[in-house]
Amino acid sequence: MAWVHQDKCAIVGVGATDYYVRGKSWPRTINDMAAEAIMKACADAGISHRQIDGFAYYSTAGAGYLDKFDTASLMETLGMPHIGFSATLTSGGGGCVGAIGLATAGLMNEDCTYTVTLMALQQLPQHRLGVVFGAAAPSPENSFLQPSGLVGPGHLMSMLTRRHMHLYGTRPEAFKEIVQATRANTHNRPKAIRKNPLSDEEYWNSPMLADPLRRLDFCLETDGAVAVITTTTERAKDCRHKPALVHACAHGGQREWGRAFAWMGMPDPYFASAGHEFTAKRIWAQSGLSAKDMDVALLYDHFSPMVLMQLEDYGFCERGEGSDYVLSGKLRYDPATGGKVNGGVPVNTHGGNLNEAYIIGMTHLVEAVEQVRGTAINQIADAEFALASGGPAALPVSSLILRRD
Repeated sequence: MAWVHQDKCAIVGVGATDYYVRGKSWPRTINDMAAEAIMKACADAGISHRQIDGFAYYSTAGAGYLDKFDTASLMETLGMPHIGFSATLTSGGGGCVGAIGLATAGLMNEDCTYTVTLMALQQLPQHRLGVVFGAAAPSPENSFLQPSGLVGPGHLMSMLTRRHMHLYGTRPEAFKEIVQATRANTHNRPKAIRKNPLSDEEYWNSPMLADPLRRLDFCLETDGAVAVITTTTERAKDCRHKPALVHACAHGGQREWGRAFAWMGMPDPYFASAGHEFTAKRIWAQSGLSAKDMDVALLYDHFSPMVLMQLEDYGFCERGEGSDYVLSGKLRYDPATGGKVNGGVPVNTHGGNLNEAYIIGMTHLVEAVEQVRGTAINQIADAEFALASGGPAALPVSSLILRRD
């Protein structure tokens, strides 16, 4: 059955600051960067910032890891006269694309007319994600994690990765291919942090941080802000660019995955997965589509093996076949063939969290919009459908399909 809100809303504006290596954005502030991203998104949409009357956040309205967005403060900063909608998804980066579904809820309920989803990130020394669990207050989960040396997300993901290798014979060469394939997409991107081609030697010599994950298997640590504006499809006709229609959107997940990410208390096969099977099934049911119908996939890549596991969860390949799928080159983008290689679907044509910038998933959303608009730097020929994901992370995770108008 088609999603009740299918194609009734659209993303009409995207905006972003420059991307900075961690800590290099100072003395800028979170609100300063957020305001710049919002103003650029408004300019992209061809509307005034005074027309914005809704906020659809994720990560519990988090701005980075210890900061929070405050709607009233943003209204004062930008001179917004009023709002009719302000809401957030819980969890962290798992909600980045699900927040667009939240925006559609406000729009369809006629609570607002133009809704902003944004993230601003500033990683000062006390704000680093890499040791977030080690620095957290004691809790039932942390009392297990901290004495075990599991002080950051990389340690947790390394355990899921090792289990996948044990069950399915997944090869580390597949992780290298994910990093190299997406790095190859940044050489022509002005804002990308990592642009140089990645050799085999450089990858293998990258320090091992959480076996089997090397430093280059970890996402970048960057500062910056990204904002997108969603409105109704009818209203989008008056905006500057071709709208990116919100074709399907889901957030949530299975209880087993929620335990796994920060507790490690789940059974196979969920342990060796990305936790996206639940939302994947929902968007395929909402849309009547499947993985083979996607023209491009923007998969949340905070750690390279999670791309491989998402390919399995979304049905690009069968469970346990991710390693072979990746090593066949099907993630690659090749402009000479219109984008696709070996019958695959190009993944993270913007370079992703691993190579362009890490703004907790928002750069994937921007790339999905530009692909269906037909304005992407690494454009897929005749792209009609773009898949974007939020997470793997503590629940909820999320899935989104954008469609060309």
